[in-house]
Amino acid sequence: MGFFAVFDDIAALLDDAAAMSKIATKKTAGLLGDDLAVGAEKASGFSASRELPILWAITKGSFRNKLIVLPVAFLLSAFAPWTIIPILMLGGLYLAFEGAEKIYEYFVPHETIKEQVESLSEEEILAYEAKKVKSAILTDFILSIEIIVITLGTVLEKPLPVQIIVVSFIAVLATIGVYGFVALLVRMDDVGLKMIEMADGKKKFLSKVGEILVAALPKVIKLLTIVGTLAMLLVAGGIFVHNVHQIHDLLHFLPSLLTELVTGLVIGACVLAIEKLFMKMRKSTSQPV
Repeated sequence: MGFFAVFDDIAALLDDAAAMSKIATKKTAGLLGDDLAVGAEKASGFSASRELPILWAITKGSFRNKLIVLPVAFLLSAFAPWTIIPILMLGGLYLAFEGAEKIYEYFVPHETIKEQVESLSEEEILAYEAKKVKSAILTDFILSIEIIVITLGTVLEKPLPVQIIVVSFIAVLATIGVYGFVALLVRMDDVGLKMIEMADGKKKFLSKVGEILVAALPKVIKLLTIVGTLAMLLVAGGIFVHNVHQIHDLLHFLPSLLTELVTGLVIGACVLAIEKLFMKMRKSTSQPV
């Protein structure tokens, strides 16, 4: 009887974990969407032959992030819960800065990434790719903290085994689901070209679908770049709006999404201005008199 009782306990635990996983997935759906948009934006802009290797490097980095964040989140939640909000807000500062920097680069004339890459040597291109992968992994790290902390918040009242199962499930889903979809997305044009080749000028429908896929990829990437920028600002703004009541009170008359966007944009602009000022001062002090 004891043997079957253990199985009953395991079944009840898994049922509880499954139910909580559904709730956690709903609560983190917005952040998973943000992670997808940001991930697609970060993984784009490389040559076709380098897309999948670079995306795989980002995916491995994302898994490493989860392996770091998960145990730390459980330990902090158990022994130092007061540290969670300051960590989230530091992450929010970085995300706001990233979003504001994207907008700044769009409006301020500068050499495009494509022009920069075309003028670089092979070694410099590899260094540029490594830098962008590092930036993507850092952004993923911050979004991972957000996703895991929000998920943890939904199961704090549950036993530790349920917490571990649910939070780990959402963490894996965030990586496999997001970067698996991004991998399919960046190869969309290759699928389109293959369909055109298979049509061989005879199957018009297949050929037309292939042409649409090839033509749509640049537009989808551009759209996701915009969405990714907005996502970073919204996530950052949401962190501050939900944790600094003065901001909430000041902008309470605005719709919640607009409040988060304005907050993220203002904070990002401030951090960007400080960064530009610091870089300018550093440059001026490094120049010989």
